[in-house]
Amino acid sequence: MINQAPVLTARSRTGSTELENAVRADNNTEFPIHSQPSTLNPQLSTLNIALLTGGGDKPYALGMAAALTSVGIHVDFIGSDDLRVPELLSNPRVNFLNLRGDQRHDAKPAEKVLRVLRYYVRLVGYTATAKPKLFHILWNNKFQLLDCTLLMLYYRLLGKKIVFTAHNVNAGKRDSNDSWLNRISLKIQYRLSDHIFVHTNGMKRQMLSEFRIPESKVSIIPFGINNTVPNTNLSSAEARRQLGISETDKALLFFGNIAPYKGLEYLIAAFEELLKRDRSYRLLIVGKPKGLESYWNQVRRTTANSGFGDRVIEKIEYIPDEETELYFKAADVLILPYVQVFQSGVLFLGYSFGLPAIAADVGNLAEEIIEGETGFVFRPQDSSDLAHKIDTYFGSELFRNLENRRAQIKAYANERYSWDKVAAITTTVYSRLLTSDL
Repeated sequence: MINQAPVLTARSRTGSTELENAVRADNNTEFPIHSQPSTLNPQLSTLNIALLTGGGDKPYALGMAAALTSVGIHVDFIGSDDLRVPELLSNPRVNFLNLRGDQRHDAKPAEKVLRVLRYYVRLVGYTATAKPKLFHILWNNKFQLLDCTLLMLYYRLLGKKIVFTAHNVNAGKRDSNDSWLNRISLKIQYRLSDHIFVHTNGMKRQMLSEFRIPESKVSIIPFGINNTVPNTNLSSAEARRQLGISETDKALLFFGNIAPYKGLEYLIAAFEELLKRDRSYRLLIVGKPKGLESYWNQVRRTTANSGFGDRVIEKIEYIPDEETELYFKAADVLILPYVQVFQSGVLFLGYSFGLPAIAADVGNLAEEIIEGETGFVFRPQDSSDLAHKIDTYFGSELFRNLENRRAQIKAYANERYSWDKVAAITTTVYSRLLTSDL
């Protein structure tokens, strides 16, 4: 983990002259981000907490476990086959409990139902005898209504302190499938939580305004940098060769779940506009459709009927960690054409490979990009402005000196989204919650 100051210097969108200003702005929180373990409650050195991962999001779950154990905390890690990795099994401060087991997507429906029910039985049994007094929920499980209500009540009846990380304040609203039942269940979960972590100021404002959660119960933590995806000595030239991308191609990458809120159709429209004047552009669409299958089918029909299908590389499936670097090293820039989102883990994944990004000005994305230094921002749902910013990027010094800038972007990201900062804020909350009962 890199803890030295970022080496980039630039004028940001807010007029700052150095990148450090952007880092300091992100540190505006009621808890001391740079707290050292020695300043925290001595109880933390022997503290045992339960980390409920939901069985997925490997980068975040492993990063959080490593951050907590690095300051002396012992963790009951509630995981799955997917998270059963050497980094956890060899960590003496981690008690790995594989309550989820197999989570293969190709399992039969009846098998999926059975294994989820089996997990809930195991979780209820574990909770009844669990030594940790504090449960930190990173993600809910398969049955949102059950997790938000009955499970939360069960934890509270057993006297557990509950910390919840809300990666999305209301995913239903983002995905355009919100309902009164969804909002009520979320409100119950947020009210029953002793403390809630979010990743942006906008998410905190939404938590306070829409769900009426007291400000003292909500803290902002960075979205920890993805340090779990392998980053080998694979070169950009070799990655491009493997994907059939020439040296002169201008490679754009769309990566991650394919869903309506991701705005892929605006990237397709911008790409078509770019190709009318420059056939050297290439588009990589890499990820798995999520939710409405009809959305991806519509996008695919557009590309198939456009006449530029030969300039598009599609990998429409889940991409395992060991294959991820291939696409980020082959690309010249990451495109985030989102319609609605607060923050994107894909952006931070790109930064971990030193890849600049061009992102829609939605949620907190504009605050995460230093214009001309780590990428550019465009008007959301405006394909012409996106095409213009892509042109601007490929004419910029950032692109011309990309190989050198990659190292600088990685150093910046490791400082701004450091797991050390996450651990400092998180353990401060733990300490306060545990000492409040003394």
